[in-house]
Amino acid sequence: MKGDGPAAEKLAAEFLQRNGLQLIESNFRCRYGEVDLILREGGTIVFAEVRLRSNAAFGGAAASITPGKQAKVVRAAQFYLQRSRSSLPCRFDAVLLDGLDAARVEWIRNAFEGV
Repeated sequence: MKGDGPAAEKLAAEFLQRNGLQLIESNFRCRYGEVDLILREGGTIVFAEVRLRSNAAFGGAAASITPGKQAKVVRAAQFYLQRSRSSLPCRFDAVLLDGLDAARVEWIRNAFEGV
């Protein structure tokens, strides 16, 4: 999976852009964690977690977004919002990929609670 991570994030970004979101930044990293994709949809900042699973033996892509992972994404998003001085509302989405197949993308809006 690690080797396919950049391809999965690219596929997810293209999918979201086709659905009207504007990409702001990808792979935002700070000492608190990482956000795969930061986008804008209208007046909302969207923090998207991209998950690729080629094997559902461990619960599929959605199951891999654990509460611990969610907390790291939220902390990184809070840091991003503070650094950018944004007062826009935000949400956390998940883009789930079962393989690198553009036809098999699942987009979950408001996938977990956050800021």
